[in-house]
Amino acid sequence: MNFIILASFIVFGVWLTYQLSKSNKDNEKAEKEFWQREHEANSVRKKSLDSLNYIEIPMDRLPFSVLTDNEQIKNCIDQILALSEVKIVNFTGLTNTDLKLEYGTANITVLSEYDQNYTLLARTLYTWGNLLYDAGYVTEAVLPLEFAISTGTDISGNYKLLATIYRDRGQVSKIEDLILAAENLNSIMKKPILSLLSDIVHGEK
Repeated sequence: MNFIILASFIVFGVWLTYQLSKSNKDNEKAEKEFWQREHEANSVRKKSLDSLNYIEIPMDRLPFSVLTDNEQIKNCIDQILALSEVKIVNFTGLTNTDLKLEYGTANITVLSEYDQNYTLLARTLYTWGNLLYDAGYVTEAVLPLEFAISTGTDISGNYKLLATIYRDRGQVSKIEDLILAAENLNSIMKKPILSLLSDIVHGEK
């Protein structure tokens, strides 16, 4: 019996050593590839940004006149109004290295700014929609939530709330549209969002 236990430990030790060695080699390879791409990115010349998919806020289709006496909602409205004056681009799923390779190192600061504007936009739209929903303004809540989806947001709460509204209204086809939108996401949140939507469709949430 002791021999069997000893043999098991030896086999486990050999296996663990192999796995650690393999992991170290994989990490070294990944790091080498990263620095190679970064070196290439830093030598890319500045390119035109005219072809970027700039996001335009539909000022005529959002509920700017609803519950303006609510301080939290007013803050959301003020933030959206401010964002309507700046350039916004969704770069979700892309690294700074990816952006430098595509548009040149000299553009990275302004591109990061556009991306930060998008992050703020997506969060504000979700917060706004949530506040309206909690206040009982369901129809109005749908407007910022749907706009956020159209921009490619990967905020799971946005999908969950909108899918819940659609389910409660019996608008199953619109949940299917949300699933299609989620399938096109370039984000680590893609699978969790699809799982969440599947649960809602099947009445589990």
